[in-house]
Amino acid sequence: MVLFYTSNALGDDNLLSIYAGKDKFENEDLIRYALENDIWFHVDKLSSPHIYLRLPASMTWDAIPSKVLEDCSQLVKAGSIEGNKKDNVTIIYTPSKNLKKTGDMDVGSVTFHNDKLVKRFHVPTRVNAVVNRLNKTKVVKEVDHEAELVARQKEASRVKKADALQRKKEQEELAKQRKAEAEARSYDSVFANADPTDNVDDDDFM
Repeated sequence: MVLFYTSNALGDDNLLSIYAGKDKFENEDLIRYALENDIWFHVDKLSSPHIYLRLPASMTWDAIPSKVLEDCSQLVKAGSIEGNKKDNVTIIYTPSKNLKKTGDMDVGSVTFHNDKLVKRFHVPTRVNAVVNRLNKTKVVKEVDHEAELVARQKEASRVKKADALQRKKEQEELAKQRKAEAEARSYDSVFANADPTDNVDDDDFM
């Protein structure tokens, strides 16, 4: 089961999706099937849920607005048995593609491919208003991760083909335009170099 939350940190017309595994076994699936650009959040050095932010196309992971970081961080802090009781907690976050999982790790445990791609966000204390707002949006769903992966791959392939066809069309249009311009220049050149008296009958001057 996957828990889905909706954040309106950026306004009701710019809603963001946050999701989490219900337990450590679901976390394993999320580690495997999360989108590469989904952003993973966890309480640093403490046990906590794995929270993911579905990053919109208009946002980069290293420039996430602080209000959005606050929502994700408050949610992951609240879900940590130990972290929820503490003040001044550090939340770490990184793109899911940076998560590294090896066979000798415990269920739900991860490390990173590149530590330099891990950022930190400081949470002074729990803010109940934020946690309560997000909890009111919670929806629990059964997710077929494999089917979703196949659907995403098909959509990505469709978009890639559509982009390729559009580029081909644009290149063909550009080639036609350049050919027409070249022909126009050649036509103009013929008349620019022609002697205007070449086609004049001598009788016209009599």
